[in-house]
Order: sequence, then C-alpha cells, then structure tokens
Amino acid sequence: MASFKFAAAALLALGTTSAWQTGRTSPFVPKAIQRSAIQTNAAYSSSALNMVVSDPTEVGGKGGMFTASNAENRRIVPEDKRGRPTMKIVYVVLESQYQSSMTAAAKRINAGSENMSVEVVGYLLEELRDDATFEQFKTDVGDANVFIGSLIFVQELAEKVTEVVAPLRDQLDAVLVFPSMPEVMRLNKVGSFTMKNLGQSKSVVADFMKKKKQEDGSSFEEGMLKLLRTLPKVLKFLPSDKAGDARTFMMSFQYWLGGSPQNLESLLLMVGQDYVGPIKESMQGKKKVVMEEPVLLPDKAIWHPVAPDIVFEDNEAYFKWYNNEHCPDAGIDPKTAPTVGIILQKSHINTKDDTHYVSLIAELESRGSRVVPIYSGGLDFSGPLADYFYDASGQTIVDTVVNLTGFALVGGPASQDHKKAAKVLKKLNVPYMCAVPLVFQSFEEWQASELGLHPIQVALQVSLPEIDGAIEPIIYAGREAATGRSVPLADRVNLLADRALKWSNLRMKENKEKKIAITIFSFPPDKGNVGTAAYLDVFDSIKAVLKQLKTEGYDIGEAPSTKEAIMESVLNDPEARINSPELNIAYRMSTEEYYDKTPYAKDLEENWGPAPGNLNSDGQNLVIYGKQFGNVFIGVQPSFGYEGDPMRLLFAKSASPHHGFAAYYTFLEKIFNADAVLHFGTHGSLEFMPGKQVGMSGQCYPDRLINSLPSAYLYAANNPSEATIAKRRSYSATVSYLTPPAENAGLYKGLKELKELISSYQGLRGNQARGPAIVNSIVSTAWTCNLDKDIPDLPKLEGYDAKNDTEERRDDITGKVYSQIMQIESRLLPCGLHTVGVPPSAEEAIATLVNIAQLDRPDDKIEGIPRVVAASISRDINEIYRGNNQGVLVDVEMNERIVVASRAAVRALVSQSTDSNGRVKEVKNFFDEVGGLFGNIMGSKKPWTQAIIDAGFPDVDEARLAPVFEYLEFVLKQVVADNELGGIMELLNGQFLMPAPGGDPIRNPDVLPTGRNMHALDPSSIPTQAAVEVAEDVVRKLLEKLSDDNDGIYPESIAFTLWGTDNIKTYGESLAQVLALAGVRPVADSLGRVNKVELIPLEELGRPRIDVVVSCSGVFRDLFINQMNLMDRGIKMAAEADEPLDQNFVRKHAVAQAEELKISIREAACRVFSNSAGSYSANVGLAIENGGWEDEAQLQEQFLTRKGFAFNADKPGMMEQQADLFKSALKTVDVTFQNLDSSEISITDVSHYYDSDPTKVVMGLRDDKKKPMSMMADTTTANAQVRSLSETVRLDARTKLLNPKFYEGMLSTGYEGVREIQKRLRNTMGWSATAGEVDNFVFEDANSVFIDDAEMQQRLLDTNPNAFRDMVTTFLEANGRGYWETSDENIERLQELYAEVEDRIEGV
Repeated sequence: MASFKFAAAALLALGTTSAWQTGRTSPFVPKAIQRSAIQTNAAYSSSALNMVVSDPTEVGGKGGMFTASNAENRRIVPEDKRGRPTMKIVYVVLESQYQSSMTAAAKRINAGSENMSVEVVGYLLEELRDDATFEQFKTDVGDANVFIGSLIFVQELAEKVTEVVAPLRDQLDAVLVFPSMPEVMRLNKVGSFTMKNLGQSKSVVADFMKKKKQEDGSSFEEGMLKLLRTLPKVLKFLPSDKAGDARTFMMSFQYWLGGSPQNLESLLLMVGQDYVGPIKESMQGKKKVVMEEPVLLPDKAIWHPVAPDIVFEDNEAYFKWYNNEHCPDAGIDPKTAPTVGIILQKSHINTKDDTHYVSLIAELESRGSRVVPIYSGGLDFSGPLADYFYDASGQTIVDTVVNLTGFALVGGPASQDHKKAAKVLKKLNVPYMCAVPLVFQSFEEWQASELGLHPIQVALQVSLPEIDGAIEPIIYAGREAATGRSVPLADRVNLLADRALKWSNLRMKENKEKKIAITIFSFPPDKGNVGTAAYLDVFDSIKAVLKQLKTEGYDIGEAPSTKEAIMESVLNDPEARINSPELNIAYRMSTEEYYDKTPYAKDLEENWGPAPGNLNSDGQNLVIYGKQFGNVFIGVQPSFGYEGDPMRLLFAKSASPHHGFAAYYTFLEKIFNADAVLHFGTHGSLEFMPGKQVGMSGQCYPDRLINSLPSAYLYAANNPSEATIAKRRSYSATVSYLTPPAENAGLYKGLKELKELISSYQGLRGNQARGPAIVNSIVSTAWTCNLDKDIPDLPKLEGYDAKNDTEERRDDITGKVYSQIMQIESRLLPCGLHTVGVPPSAEEAIATLVNIAQLDRPDDKIEGIPRVVAASISRDINEIYRGNNQGVLVDVEMNERIVVASRAAVRALVSQSTDSNGRVKEVKNFFDEVGGLFGNIMGSKKPWTQAIIDAGFPDVDEARLAPVFEYLEFVLKQVVADNELGGIMELLNGQFLMPAPGGDPIRNPDVLPTGRNMHALDPSSIPTQAAVEVAEDVVRKLLEKLSDDNDGIYPESIAFTLWGTDNIKTYGESLAQVLALAGVRPVADSLGRVNKVELIPLEELGRPRIDVVVSCSGVFRDLFINQMNLMDRGIKMAAEADEPLDQNFVRKHAVAQAEELKISIREAACRVFSNSAGSYSANVGLAIENGGWEDEAQLQEQFLTRKGFAFNADKPGMMEQQADLFKSALKTVDVTFQNLDSSEISITDVSHYYDSDPTKVVMGLRDDKKKPMSMMADTTTANAQVRSLSETVRLDARTKLLNPKFYEGMLSTGYEGVREIQKRLRNTMGWSATAGEVDNFVFEDANSVFIDDAEMQQRLLDTNPNAFRDMVTTFLEANGRGYWETSDENIERLQELYAEVEDRIEGV
C-alpha cells in the first residue's frame, strides 16, 4: 500500500488544495496512482476544484452557533444589466452542493441571455437561526421575484421560512418548493398550480403515491420519481391553460434534480420568461427561448470518476471495464482484492460536487481494493443495492458497504423504513458503515466545536442510520466555507478506508489466521475487580466465547476450559489473586517502542509527564496485563488513572488517557496485530475519553486509541444510551446481552414473620381476644424491622395495647404494615449474573413474563392481566393500587391475590413448553390455527384461564385475556431465543448483525432476543404522547405529596436529574416531567417529530409554574441535545410570560437572577446544565468508589465545577461554563428529584444516581442552609409511586444488600458476586455522602450479615479477598466519616479484620 494517501495524490495532481492536509510529507507517488489521478482530472475538467480551505483553528463568526457561514458568498449580482429586466431569485437549501451550479447558471444567463439578467442569493437552512442572517433573508425575499426551497425538513426552521414567504406569496411571481415539510410545500405557486391542500385532503398525486407504495413498497421519493418520469409527457397532451403550470412545476423539479449548471440555467430561464412580470412584458412580440430537455442521469446506476462512460446501468458492463481496464492501471488484482460497495448521493454527481467521493474511492483503490460506487435518484437505496451488489448467480460481490450519504438506507431525512433496510442489509450480510459528510458546518466550525457534529445532523444522519444497523459514523467530508463545495478531510478519509478494509479482512481471512483481542475491565482499579461488567459473569462468559471460537476454527492455543483456570491465567492466583499484587504481564513495552508506535504519545505529557509514568508501568517499561492463547489475547484495559487523585477529579474537563492506557491499544493494534477487539461487558473507559461529543476528529482520544481496529462490544441490553456512546465515539458494533431475569425480592427474617402475623390477623380479626394480641405483635415486629421510618403513625411500643383501639384502627395499622412488606416482597431484583449464550430457565422466563404481563399496552390494544382480573370482580385496578398504596387492608389483600393469580396464569402458559431440564427450547403455539382449533373442539378453558379461576376469580373473561396471552406467547419465544454467541461470531466473521432497540425488556420486549446490534431511538420521537400522560400523572402525585407535607404550599423550584438510558426506556417520561412542571406542552410537527413547545395557560394548568434546574448526564447530552434545546426554549418561554410572579416561579427566579447577575431575563432563565462536551459525570462516584476524597466540600465542589456548563438554545453550538448562574439557580431549590424506571438498575446498583444528586450541594448554597426534600419517582411497575429518597434507600437495602435471596444469588457466582455485594455497600455510603439519607440501621444490619457472621466472613474472604478488604474499608470509612454510629467492639473487630485480610493478600 502506498504510504502517501491516494486521495491527496489525486487531488494534488489536479492542482487543488481542497483536501485537508495533516502536515505529512509526500513521498514518491507510484505511476499507477499518477495515471489514475490524471484520468480523474479528465473526469473533473468541468468541476472548478480550486478551493482553498483555511486553518480550522482560526474561527471567527457567531459565537455559540454551529453554522457561521455567510449567505453573501452565494449572492450573484449582474455586473452589466444592459437594459435587461432583472429577476431576483432567493433559494434556501439543506445542503450546499447546489451553490456552485446555481452560481454558474446565474453567471451564464447574465453573460449570454438577451432577455433577462438575474440576481441570485442562497441561504443554507441552518443559517436562518442567526438573527442578522434571518433579517437579511426577510429583506431579500421582500424584493424577490422567485423563491426556491428544497429539503426543508427541520421544523423550527421550516416555520421561519413559512413565516417570511407566506405573507409575500401573492406578490412573488413564482414559488418553487421541492420535497420539504408539508407546510412549506403548500407555499408552491406556479401560475395556477398550487399545493395548498397538500396533506389536508385527497389528491391525485397522493392517491398515486399511496397506490405505488401498496404495489411495490416504494417510498414517497421513489413514487415521486416515477410520477416525474411520466407526468410531463402526459401533461404535454392536455390543454395548456389547464396543464401548462403543472407541467412547468414538474419540469422545474426535473431540472432541479438534474442539478448541473445547464439544468439550473434552463430552470431559471423557463420560470423567468413565463412567470416574471417585467420579463414577460419585455418579451412581448419576441420568440420565447425553447428549453432543452432536462439532462438527467439514470435514476440508479454505478458511477466511477475515471470511467469513460458517465455511468453503468448494470454491473456486468461495469466490471467488464473495471476489471479489464481500470484495475491493471491502478495496480489492483481483481481476483484477490476485497471489494467495497459505496453508496453515493446523486445530487452531488449531478452538480459535479464529488471531490469527497473521489477521495475515498482513490484511497480504497490505493490499498488494492475494488470499489462499486452506486447511487439512487431517490432516497431509497434498497433497489440499487439489490441490483448492483450481487452477481448474476445471486452471490454477494461486496465485502463491506460504506454509505457516504449519511442518510438512512430507505427514506433519507423525511420518512424511513428501518425494517425494510435491515432486511435488505441482512440478506447482503456484510458490514455496513454509514459515514457522515458535514452538511451544516464547514470543516473550520466542526474542528473548533467541542460538541462536534451539528445536533440536527446527529438526529438525521447518525441516529436514523443506526436503527438500520449502521456502524461507525466517521466524518469524512464537509463544506468549504466560501464556495460551499464538498471537500474531503484527508486523515478522516484515510481512517475510513482503513477501517472499511479491516472489516472486509474479517470477512475474507480464514478464521484460523485471525487474531482476536478480548478486552476486560477493572473498575474501580483493583485486583478484586478485574472482570467488571454490569450483571455479567465475565469469566464464565469468556469460557463460552472461547469454546465457540474453537468450534468455528479459530486458534485458541491451549486455552483453559474452566472459568477458574481462565481467571487464574489472567490474574495469576487461584486464591482470588493472593500473593501477587500484579496481574499477569503479557508484554513489556519500552518507552522507545511506545513513542515510536504511538503518534500522539507526546500530547499525553501535558497531563501525565513523560512515559512510562507510574500507571501500568514497572518504572522502566509500560506493562500490558493479560494472557495470550494461540491467536486470542485476553487483556485488561487500564483505568482512567485519576480515580484516586482529588485534584484531577476537580477538573471541569476530563484528562487525557495516561501512557499505560495508550500503550494498551498500541499493543493490540501494532504488536499483537489484532484483526478485531472484543470489548467484554458494560463498560470500559475507551468511549468516555475526552474528545468531541459526536463526530470524532483525529485529535479525539477515542478515535486515536481505537484507530483502525474493528471493535465488537458486548453491552447490556438495558443500557442503550452508553452503548450508543460506544458506537459513536469508539466506533464499536454492539452485541446486546441479557441481564438476569428480575424476580420478586421475597421476605426474610422479621419481614417474613410479619407477613405470617398479618395472615393470622386476617383470619382472626373479629376475635376480640386473639385479634388485638396479634396486632400488638405486628407493631412490635414492625419496630424491630425499622418500619417505623416508613409508617409515621405506627404506634409507639411503650404504652400501646391494641385491645384499647377500635377494629378500624387495628385494620388501618395492619393495612399499612402489610402495604410496606408487600412493597418489599414484590420489589423486582435481578438474581445472580448472566452468562453469555445461556438463555433463561423456565422459572426465570416466568419471572420476566409476569412483569411484562402487568403492564397495559394501549397502543397494541393489550390490557395487562391485573386489569382483566380486577374487572372480573367489578373493580378498577388503579383504584386497588391507590388503596394498596394508602394501606387500606382490603385493597392490599386484593392486590396480593391478583398478583398471585397473574403469576399462576403465566406459569400455566410457560409450563406447556417446559422440558424435563426446566428449560424452554421450543414454544408451543396456542394461538396458531391448529392450537386454536384443538381448544375449540375440546371446549375447555385455556390453562391460564383455569389458573386464574383456581386462584379465586371464577368470572374472569377468557376472550379479554386472549390478546395479552397471545403477546406473552410471542415474547416467550423472544426470551428463550439465544443469539449472543452467534452475534459475537457474526461480527468477528465480517457479517451484518441485525439491529435491535436497547432498553428495559419489561417495558419494551422488542429488546429481545439479545445478541443483536443495539441502538437507541430516533431522538425526535420523544417524548411520546403516552410518556407525556405518565409524566403528568407522576408530576401530579409529586406535587400532591409535597403540598400535603407543606401545608398546601407548592415548592418553587425542583432540581432534576435526567439520564440517557431512562429516557430511552420510557420514551421521554422524565423529559416530559420537566416540561410539565414548568407548565409547558411538547408539540409534534406534521411528520410526527417532537421539536416544538407551547405554554399551557395558567387557567388550564390550575397551579403555579414550578421552576426547574435540570442536570443532564453527559450521555443524555450526547444523545438528546435537541431535547435540551426543547427544554431550554420551553423554560425561557415560561420566564418571558407576562404572568403574576406568585403563579410563575420560573419568571420570579429569573427576574431576581437577572438583577443579581446583571444579565437579561432570557439569559437568567438558562436552567439546562451538564458537563462540558466530551466529559462525563461529576466524578463524585469515582471519588467515593476509590476513596479519593477529603470531605463532602470536595464532592460538592466537583459537582458544581463539572456539571455547571449551560445549554443555551440561542447558542446551540457550545456548552458554556456558567458556574454563577448554576449556583444562583440551585440556591432557590426546595426539592431534589430523580426517577427510577427499571427494576434492573436501582439506586444502589450503580454510582450514577448519587454522583448527580445535588441535595447537600443545594443545602450549602441556600441562604437558610436548609436541606431540600429529596424525592424519587418509581415507575418500575404499573403502580407508579413517589417516595422520599430515604424511603427508597431503605427499600433498596431491604430488597438487595440485606436480602439473603440477593446476596446468596450473588455469592453463587463466586469471585464476581463478592464484588457485586461490596459495590452496593459502597454505593449506599455514597448516598450518605451526597444526601445524608441513609438510616443507621442499614449499616448496622449489613455489619451483622457480613461481618458478625463468622461463616459468612470466611466465605467472602476465601472467594474474593480484595473485594472483602474493600467491604471492611467501607464500614470503617462510613463510621469514620460520621455516617454510621456503632459500638466500639464493632470498630475494633473491623480494624483487626482489615489487618488480617491485608496480611493474607500480601502473603504474610
């Protein structure tokens, strides 16, 4: 492969500097490349490729805007009118490729037309966000003759265009709008031709489109193209007064699609002479110019820049030329070369704006690869893909596909058909990459932006292709600011070519030759934590993967066959790594080798000094931890490196990776020579390294580290948000894995005894002797179990005797205790850890299905089992839930009966398909024709109906149960389907892995089966209407609870935390809660996308607007920046509303802050905050997990420093540090609030929740130093509840940390299980540090379970001594920091125990 990159060679041969150079010298250019470059030059002789790109670091312009380009670069004014009338045209386009053609067309007319001169000015859609540009646009349209618009698909900008053009429509001579939002399309006016009724009533065009879609599944665009090809011909034969104007519009569209200067010249001349008044008058008596027919390329074809023919309409002709003529000249061997299919946008070929395409084609060919570049006239590429990427026998020709349009495969930016796309791509079955050209930014703007890619582009050209199954959104081209032409970015094009061929290599190379690097994580960094991954048994899963690799012919050498032996080989010691402070060292890298092979190593010195440093180092060399077996390397990814450093944790922006981290990836790529890396489990640090948010540059650390290595990443199915970060920032294809099924927590010890007492009371409540005695026992046991904290009116132990109480009061006490223990018993907790490739057992499947069955799914017309069962006794389930939550004894009883009946019914369904080993291999069909017919003949009840009848509900309606059980049968098939090992192997074998949504399988069973390439959702689809309704219900419950606890007074301000994963799982419920509190309503546009907001009138709201201070996680910021825009606009709308201050707390506080900070009310109303771009978390979790903190003041300072970057919809291109505004907003907060939406991840499972909790931060900032109330909404079940944080911590401790079912389940997995238990203890202490909401009994009871019990103590010590040492440390730290008061004896025992464990680990 030529070291000098082919693209640069080709472009330099053309005498152009349009490709970005990265300071590399230019060695000898081989003759084949020179020949190709000369041929390329000939192909581009008509393309003015003489652009100069300025230094991207010298960016001026509009601060904070993504697009700082200038419409004046697109203004053409006739130099000499020569007495001719002038037509002024204003055009607005999504992309800039029409700029050069429109400029050339105008100049040709001004030079050559006898009848008219033209003034042309063009605007990029995104430029209209800038106030000054928008005013100039208004002025230009005000004196224009013709307006042209195309691809106006951004709602708020479509509204701006309509706002300007609609009032002037009648005075304009013509308005031409090509595919855009319906409200913009309705502006069309060509003589008598209009589209005023578009989307509002039936039309011939609409009927035609609908019919075409039904006939062949074609999209709107495909239908439009077919209509275009036939309609002008038909219209020729109709009377001109009726059809002439319609024909003109259709011809205009054809000219526009043609895109060349000649076509656009014809378009302008035709419209001018037929519709522009002054020109029509001056031409009276003159002969009109007869327009040439549109010069159009075929709608789909293969295009190659140096081909003698412009395009090839079949691949046989293409390969005849390509293999026989072009490949020999280019030095490509067509017999052995990999083949890359490339998808192009036709408009760039039409307008000869194709340098970026040539660049990649040239790069690939310089590496010895063949290319098949195809295009489509519409936005559905499935047809051309099927036509050109297979040979005559139906065999796939290509090894990888790279989509250079950046759009979804079917439907582009307007409407997508993801299922069709995935089906087409799976049939092709090769890796599918979707690279992104910058549309709304020049290179300069992108390079200077910390956020990176423009949010609109992220939504259209990253999120949507991911739903098709696309990987690797690499930026490869952008606009040159002055000319608007597309130019390649050389280093990005190089990377794209390298990565495309590495994926092709996985498809072509024999398995036995491939080298695979399995990368595991250690977090927090400690020997007891090697193999960290959420809910995954890492080493057991690696065992399964190694076995599968061997089965498929990979060389795994003498790899051990047991989990324990694999652990020992990596960790070096079977006794949970005793006697060895270090892991197994696989390689020692000298500093010379490191600097030689790591191009960016010098850049790391700013943060870490010269290599080797003291991390992953022996003092002289950098060390790589892991173990090689044949062609498989199992390596340990180093940690961030700053976990225990209080100073680094305080930095507002995250530090670069340390030398050891960089050395690890250098080793994988350049020394071990991996063909692919498999990142093992949720999650490592690679994807969270500093760099742009989306759209990496060569300076971003995730990009530098992974470089050209294909990455497969095993990610928990319930964490789509962080999986999406891994996809976008570290170019990883994800493989989802199942989290352990959630089971009911059950009861134990005193809680179990309480339930038995309540059961006795139910039978004897009328007995005046026994009944009161049982209630006395219930009260006493409730106090023993610390339930007094959850039941404020639980009678005091001293002096209480139930026989002196009324029966109603005894029922009330029993009902409230019953309600509490039922909350604990029915709480869902994932049990144990998941092993890759092991589907759940029948019992585990039942646990999952019971949870799925409780939810109503109105969109699918499915009622949950509880609703149908409740209806059979003429009760509404919501009423029962309400009574249950209030502790009404009869409703608590009924709720439990319904839960038992539901469980029995689901068990009846699953047992029909359970084999003798207790597993479900094949699901018996009850709802197919045969199953249904058999049941009808027998006349018997379905087994699930009978189970509900047997549970005491004889009148349940079987027909009403049918939809939910048909759904459950389908879901059961998905639950037991297993493709996790298959999914990993598909990626390692260079195949296409089917896409699937990530999220909570209980809320969205489409997450199943796992083992697919996980994606998030279309960000413009949230919040959904269903999410808004749930959110309004939660807000109502929250405000009712708060006002009830505060004498009817509403809180004025609530601090809110928003998470990426939660909003994906719930389709935006917590986002909708923020809007609802402020009295703002999200509004969908005409395409169903949510990107507008409106104020709810105070009369309708019925309460004051509550101020909100929103802290968004870094992941939410990356995925939902458009929704941050939505919130910011809504809150500012509320702040600027002219309403009484006692009814609008948003305005009340913004007015006060504006005065205090000497800024405008609008600026003071910034309420949406997050980290700086490329940084994540407040580092509070890191500090607590690693003990790297002095005191709470440090944690609070970290929160304020790292989370104080404001999002401002008026400056959407940046996250601006606004520490004073952040503090000023937080000091007014009365309540802190978070959401729990999933049973799988609760508040002590991960550090994220307390990391972003501002409770003590607010207390420190408030003038009165009063601690705000801390609340949690729990929407993990159909019975959504709002609890205090302390209630939630108690509930979590009782169901997990202190629950034998949980900790025994974890211990059964061995080494990893001890770590999971310790993690929950440490996270519990985290809540003490940030909120002070952990009761003393939680630590006391945990100490009793894990330390007082000598047998338990020994089990923990033997299984994972490092993790046990951390547990002892956590107890001592909790006491030392004042979070746990206990006896001196306990502390002395812990101190002795610490010394013992330390000695044992050190081998003393």
